Amino acid sequence: QVQLVESGGGLVQAGDSLRLACAASGRTFSAVGWFRRAPGKEREFVAAIYSNVGRTYYEESVKGRFTISKLNAKNTVYLQMNILKPEDTAVYYCAARATSYSGIPNSDRLYTYWGQGTQVTVSS
Repeated sequence: QVQLVESGGGLVQAGDSLRLACAASGRTFSAVGWFRRAPGKEREFVAAIYSNVGRTYYEESVKGRFTISKLNAKNTVYLQMNILKPEDTAVYYCAARATSYSGIPNSDRLYTYWGQGTQVTVSS
């Protein structure tokens, strides 16, 4: 059974940091992504990583502040979030794709498996 379990969310102040973790089990994945949904908004892409080659992608507003990485031994993907802003407040979801893909994995339609989400709240 495939499971993605996010952890690490919380309430922080603007300028603080958080590290989210996505623990995957049940199979291997070609790509893992992070998405977020802010109140009243559509779900949007945040970052993604190809498991085999480690290539990463970021949404423009988080470049330079967020870093996605993977720890293969634990089948875990992390999202290090620095210099957090109030507009980063959202529920963050981990998503995984099983089959190979060569393009930019920034669409939620590319992902089959999803975690339950973890709340990140950034106060000003």
